[in-house]
This record gives sequence, structure tokens and C-alpha cells, in this order.
Amino acid sequence: MNIFQNVVWLLVLIGVMILIHELGHFWAARFFDVKVEVFSFGFGPRLFGFKRGETDYRFSAILFGGYVKMSGEQPGEDGGDDPRGFLAKPRGQRLIIAFAGPFMNIVLAVALLTGLYMVKFQKIVEPKERAVIAHVMPDSAAQKAGVVVGDRIVRIDGTENPTWEDITITEIASAYKTIPVTVERAGKRVELSVTPVLDDRIGVGSAGWVQRSEIQVANVTAGMPAETAGLRRGDLLLTVNGQPIQSPYRLQEIIKNSNGKSVEVEYERERRRQAVSITPVLSALQGQQRWMIGVEPQVKLEIVTMKLSLPAAFAESVRQNAQSGMLIVQFLKGMIERRMSPKSLEGPIGIARLSGDAAREGPTAFILLMAMVSLNLAIFNLLPIPILDGGVILMLLVEMVMRRDISIVVKEAVFKVGFVFLMAVVMFVLYSDISKLLPPG
Repeated sequence: MNIFQNVVWLLVLIGVMILIHELGHFWAARFFDVKVEVFSFGFGPRLFGFKRGETDYRFSAILFGGYVKMSGEQPGEDGGDDPRGFLAKPRGQRLIIAFAGPFMNIVLAVALLTGLYMVKFQKIVEPKERAVIAHVMPDSAAQKAGVVVGDRIVRIDGTENPTWEDITITEIASAYKTIPVTVERAGKRVELSVTPVLDDRIGVGSAGWVQRSEIQVANVTAGMPAETAGLRRGDLLLTVNGQPIQSPYRLQEIIKNSNGKSVEVEYERERRRQAVSITPVLSALQGQQRWMIGVEPQVKLEIVTMKLSLPAAFAESVRQNAQSGMLIVQFLKGMIERRMSPKSLEGPIGIARLSGDAAREGPTAFILLMAMVSLNLAIFNLLPIPILDGGVILMLLVEMVMRRDISIVVKEAVFKVGFVFLMAVVMFVLYSDISKLLPPG
């Protein structure tokens, strides 16, 4: 049932993206009086549609995509001598028509978040002391750089007094790239250089540090010692054996090293401090035996929900989309430099799963996903790959600098190479999608 729902919501998501994108090309073409012969939702054979004026509005067999067919769009085709043909228009107008599709996807992303924030804007409240390190992974990039528990990051890669969001964005986009980090330690500033490594599981950079946070119980495993002792979902974990619990990893570390001896857990429930003794048991986790009490810890986030005015919602939407756009560009740059893994990319299967999950979670999650996908689509289409809008824009810019047309032979060769490259990317993404569904081993 979930698979069917995922496909339906994927079609809704992609359908909106395609419609908005192609409307951008269509409106720009009509504005410059270019004859539009076909406006198609999907590729391949025509299924059904209607003709209004000179344009055939149709649904085609393959729904994952769409196109606007303009008269005289390719050299040598029928309509090449039409004064209303695409190639008959000045290069500046053609460039605007090509850019209009991705531009509309950017507009959609900004509009979606603006509308959402006017109804529901959620902001994570920063702790009083932001960016304090509560845990450093053994043999991690942070440990090798000299970061220790209690350090407060006051500067990272040029950003002063960063939030943990700033730190995370810098970290995940900087695999195998050395970044300058300044920490505050015992009242003094210490300059360090951290080189995040690639997390093979998710294909992004990881420094191996964890922010100091309040930790609560996300889930209690049935039949395990924590449930028997009375721990419940939502309990705030304070200490274990007298040691403060300020990261999920610290809790796991203490239990793992207990060697089966009872641990004293102090927690808070409904503002009342309570304590209980729990004896860990050996249990299998990912094929390995380890001591466990059956608690799934998570960071407790204090979230403030509000409604923003139109100007404030628009400003926050632009900020969020600009930040996301820069992160996408950094990912692409990292993959070109072979620092980042393509595993972080999601193809049709992954997006279908995300669409279904977001739809089941509620309108807010689906709108956030739609905005992110729309922004990703805009940036992907602006890549200088000949068959994409970015490739068309690049060739027009080259012609504008040269003040003459690139030869038809060169254009055809470039577009063939671009098509092969794009098909290779599609096949790789599909392979990556399928491999994520297969069991490891």
C-alpha cells in the first residue's frame, strides 16, 4: 500500500515541478512572440489533450518529465525560416526563454516557503551556550585536530559565533577539505584545522563531534531492562553513574563499557528528578554483541512555532533557499573534486519514498520537500550540460561573445555528448537508488 501511495505522491510532486518549469519557458516564449507548437506533460507518444490556438496541449505516455516545443527550435528543422521561430529571435531573448524554466522553479521554492512561514514557522531555540562540544568520536577528524569535550566553537571557516546549523552545513560539505576552526577553551582561543572525512553511509563530510544538548528517551524497547525499570518515552536523561548525559553517544559509551554491571540512571519526568538502577544485558546489534538497556536516546529540541508577516516570511524564505542552494552547489563541487560521494543523491525511487513519507507526515513536511526538490531541479537544469537549459544558456553566451553562431556540426556533436552524459547520470542514480534497497553484504 505504501509503495502505491509513494508513486502517487511522487507524481503529484514531480507534476507540479514540471508544470511550473515548462510554464516558465512557455510564458517567456509567448512574451517574445515565439510560436509554441506543443506544451507536453510527459514524453513519448501523445495520449490525449486539446489544441487551443496554435499550441497542442497534451499528456504523453512517459509522465516523468515534460517539454515545450517551439517552432524552428533546432537548426535545419521545419519552421527554421519562420520569423516567429526560436532561432529567428535575438540571442538575448533566447537566453531569457531558456532561463525562464529554472527561474520559475526558484520562484516556486521561495513562494512555497513564504506561504508556509506565514502559517507556521518553526524555529529551534539555541542553547544559552551555543556550539559547545559534548562528545568527540574516537579516531575522528575532530579528535585528530585536537578538539576536546567542553570546547566551544566560536569561529568556523570564516563564520563568527556560528550556530550548530552553520557548523553542520560546513562540515557535511567539506569532506577531505581542511577548514580553520577556532575554539574557546578555559577562557582562551585555540586555533585548529579540521579535515572532515567522508561518511560512507550517507556520502557527506563528518568531523566526528557532537553538540552539547539535553537528551531524552525517544523510545524504550519492549522487554528490555529500561522498560522493566520504568523508563518512558519523553523522560529527560540527566546522569548515568553520576556522569552528565549531554549527547546520545555518551550514554551509549557508558552502557557499552559497563560490562554488565548495574548503572544508576538519573532522569527527569514532569519536572521531578528520579533515579533508578538498571542492569544492562548482552544483545545483538548489527551482528555484534554489546551491553544494552533498551533505550533509544535523542536530542531534545526546544522549538518555537509562530506566524511570520509577509515581509518577514519572504526574507526568511530567501535566506533558507539561498543557504540550501549554496549547499547544493558545494555538494556538486565536492563530487567533481571527488571529495563527496554520489550516494547522497536521490533518484526517482528515493524521491518517491521521501514524497510518501512527507505526505503521511503532513502538509508542512510535503511543502518543505516540494520547495527543496524545486530548488534542486532549478540548479540541476542550470548545469552547463548541453541538453539542459544551462547548456543552452552557455552556448548562447559563447555565441554572444563570439558574435557569430557556433557551427551546426559542433552543436550536434555537443548535444549528442550531453545526451549520453545525462543518460549515464540517470542510470547511475537509478542504480544507486536500487542498491540502497538491497540488504548490505
